[in-house]
Amino acid sequence: MRYLVWVLRLLVFVIVLLFALKNTEPVQVSFFAEHIIQDVPLIVVMLAAFILGLVLGLLLMVGAVMRRRREVNRLRRKMDRLQDRLEQAQPSPGNTAAAVAPETVAPLAPL
Repeated sequence: MRYLVWVLRLLVFVIVLLFALKNTEPVQVSFFAEHIIQDVPLIVVMLAAFILGLVLGLLLMVGAVMRRRREVNRLRRKMDRLQDRLEQAQPSPGNTAAAVAPETVAPLAPL
């Protein structure tokens, strides 16, 4: 399975490399206010657009990730409190006289 993952990674790398080598023509990049950059390789423009989209997507996800992390921490604290209450409610093993077996109060079989 490990080898299959490495073969797939190598295949994706080769495809991206071939794509980059085929898109090296210089292009003109126009920004707002008539600002123009001349002779930029197309692959650089595409890579910059990809990285910008990646960064913006990650920034949009930060809020949701932080909310989920706070919720997980809140639920862990609540679970710890409930486990502490459960441990306090259970009788200690040394104090068996306080606990009464149900069979001694109401036997299951008629006498």
